[in-house]
Amino acid sequence: MDYKSMEVEKKIVENYKEEEMEKEETIISKKKQLGGIKTMPFILANEVCDRFAGVGFHANMITYLTQVLNLPLVKASNTLTNFGGTSSFTPLIGALIADSYAGRFWTIIIGSIIYELGMISITISAILPQLRPPPCPTQQNCVEASHLQLWVLYVCLLLTSIGAGGLRPCVVTFAADQFDLKKSNHDQSQSWNFYNWYYFCMGVATLAALTIVVYIQDNVSWGLGLGLPTIAMALSIVAFVVGSSLYRKVKPGGSPLIRLAQVIVASVKKRKVVVTDPALLYQNRELDANISSDGRLLHTNQFRWLDRAAVVVDGDEINGSSNKLPNLWRVATVHRVEELKCIFRMLPVWAAGILLITSHSHLGSFTIQQARSMDRYISHNFQIPPASLSVFTVLTVLMGLPLYERIFLPFARRFTGNPAGITCLQRMGIGFAINIVATIVSALVEIKRKAVAAQHGLIDQPTTVIPISVFWLVPQYCLHGAAEVFMAVGHLEFLIDQSPESMRSTAAALNSLTTSFGNYLGTLMVSLVHNYTGNEHNWLPDRNLNKGKLDYYYWLVTGVQVLNLIYYMICAWFYKYKPLEELTESSKETDVESANNKNSSSTAN
Repeated sequence: MDYKSMEVEKKIVENYKEEEMEKEETIISKKKQLGGIKTMPFILANEVCDRFAGVGFHANMITYLTQVLNLPLVKASNTLTNFGGTSSFTPLIGALIADSYAGRFWTIIIGSIIYELGMISITISAILPQLRPPPCPTQQNCVEASHLQLWVLYVCLLLTSIGAGGLRPCVVTFAADQFDLKKSNHDQSQSWNFYNWYYFCMGVATLAALTIVVYIQDNVSWGLGLGLPTIAMALSIVAFVVGSSLYRKVKPGGSPLIRLAQVIVASVKKRKVVVTDPALLYQNRELDANISSDGRLLHTNQFRWLDRAAVVVDGDEINGSSNKLPNLWRVATVHRVEELKCIFRMLPVWAAGILLITSHSHLGSFTIQQARSMDRYISHNFQIPPASLSVFTVLTVLMGLPLYERIFLPFARRFTGNPAGITCLQRMGIGFAINIVATIVSALVEIKRKAVAAQHGLIDQPTTVIPISVFWLVPQYCLHGAAEVFMAVGHLEFLIDQSPESMRSTAAALNSLTTSFGNYLGTLMVSLVHNYTGNEHNWLPDRNLNKGKLDYYYWLVTGVQVLNLIYYMICAWFYKYKPLEELTESSKETDVESANNKNSSSTAN
């Protein structure tokens, strides 16, 4: 009987293993069928329509606020930067929700629907006369929008800000989920080709919005000008949903912020523990396998007070058993401690980007108002919409990126000997410097514009066109585009490359957080300048920019940027790149398999 029962149990176990292997093979085959290049038309169509809608909605919004709702310039500019800051803060929340609970697919869907509701609302408000004040073509003694009309605007902008939180951190990473990253590492050209197409499509959508949509808004009607982006956003949702059966949907793996909190709590609990030998700190390769596929982080001597979290003491229940996990609120592995150290090292460099955004957060609004007062005619019948001047920034970025790869980097390699040409920190530093030059040029152009206005006696006539070509503004737009090629791309590269492997999605959201804090500080700076430069000679007047001293504001911004560059150079000089353990493919596979076996055994038990 014992022998027969053993045989029966053996057959049951074998059948169980065969069923599990069949299930795994089925899952693997399904995963191979999902994702890949066939999903790109749907994802790119979604992103192109989304970018077209977003740019068409926001690019000319300063004109809508000042010319349709009759808001003062400073109030309108602050409104846009405040909601711009909110739109850049919500992606952090969206990334945490996607990583922890909802997953990227559903976060994108929900975010898109909320964004669409905001756009539908503001389009309706632009069509209905009772939701906007009476027209004021002279821009003198205008009736501002009522509290009710402003609240309708605020609700619309808030909905788009919340919706952006679900879109910005998830779309690019969701597209990356469709490819096997391990294979793409061996085929850099294929990966580079995908991103080339991605940014090219985004550039085309941006150009279309800055030309077609902005022209309709300025010359046809705001109802149609806002309606087109609203329709485009609806089409983006449809395109994304149509391809849902083809997508590879990665399940949420838990918030990395919980691991960081566990390290902090463990180090506080052991604040009286003395670290004698770093070699004795707790390490568990199997426990960290799923969050260190590129290699574990090595121990560093910075922020050594955090090492206490990895010291094993009585009560930590570390008994060597592979089936029992330690209490991670009491003890953390070296890799998890180093994840937190990486964040601490990155924060000073990341903060330098905040002041950069602060410095030029309002420049777009003020520059559009400058352009509106200048000669914008290309021919006798056609003049450039003020907001369309941003086309020159976009064109500079689109041309600058391939020039950077094909010309600048080979030239830099000859001098640095670095295969990458320059580091991401050096790239950011060049971007900071170019931005300073762009702001200086902005101040000089404003001095020229006001001199021409004074020469023709137009200082007291804010709606009269000053006989100076709008193309005087083009150099500063191009310089801002060149700075973006270096600074914006370098900043994102730094955050993703130097962040812990398991926090790359959150790092992308951290990049948006830079814009958020920068916009809020920009609002504070403009408000202080407006409130404390007097009524008679205010630098930033509400209605007549000719009477202001916008050039003084640009010089102030230049000074802030110079101080920020000095701060950044100090941070970059002392920054230490994260040390990463180099693993072979076989060791990676062994770690992942052991982790999977461990999960399977715990599930079976």
